[in-house]
Amino acid sequence: MDRSLRHVSKYGSICAQCRTRLFTRHPFARSISTSMPKAADTSDPTPQPPVQAQASPSEATGSINPPTDPLASPSMTSSVVADQTAQNQSPSTPASTGRAMNSNNSNNSANIDSIRRSIGDISSRSHLGVGPVRQPHHLHVYSTKHNTHITLTTPSRQPLISVSSGTIGFRKAMRGSYDAAYQLGSYVMGRIQQQGLLTQIHQLEVVLRDFGPGREAVTKILLGSEGKNVRGLVVRVCDATRLKFGGTRGKKPRRLG
Repeated sequence: MDRSLRHVSKYGSICAQCRTRLFTRHPFARSISTSMPKAADTSDPTPQPPVQAQASPSEATGSINPPTDPLASPSMTSSVVADQTAQNQSPSTPASTGRAMNSNNSNNSANIDSIRRSIGDISSRSHLGVGPVRQPHHLHVYSTKHNTHITLTTPSRQPLISVSSGTIGFRKAMRGSYDAAYQLGSYVMGRIQQQGLLTQIHQLEVVLRDFGPGREAVTKILLGSEGKNVRGLVVRVCDATRLKFGGTRGKKPRRLG
């Protein structure tokens, strides 16, 4: 590099480009003076009249111009000017302010009511939009090898009918037989008709649990002549048999002979 392009300073020799970067004043940099300010010249005894600030046209008319922000967009500036102009032209009184607040509150309440009505309309109809959503009643069939329990509940899980094989007169080992479960299912279908529950039940969900003889017996009842009035109300059949994942050790199997 030519030595004519280099500058020698206390930091050593630097090139022209580095000197331009280091010593060129930034356009946004402020000049700070370290010298003391000069005293005012009092040699002229003629007093100077005080300088009065001239009022701008906006101050003379009573309007307030918003501060100009170089970063604000033109649309934001115009909206601020329009808002302040409207405020200056129409001064608000306590009465007008109260009326405006009351109208705003009434509009908000009307909007909330319309939203609630729309939500109620949506919740009162099914996902297909053909009618109101009706939660089904539940017919629980708990069938073990020792007994059979049948319970009819409302959609909120409140029991309407709760019977077992012992309710209709079976005792001891006979409670776990297929015949006892069949007669129990027929008894429940009869009670549903006698108590007039068919008018209250719009949908019915059958919940089967465990694999005793009563499981097949109640299924036969629903498919037979005894359950012809209830069979058309069934919308779902599910299994609620409990499964054990790990857990405690099982009982020792019984040895006969």
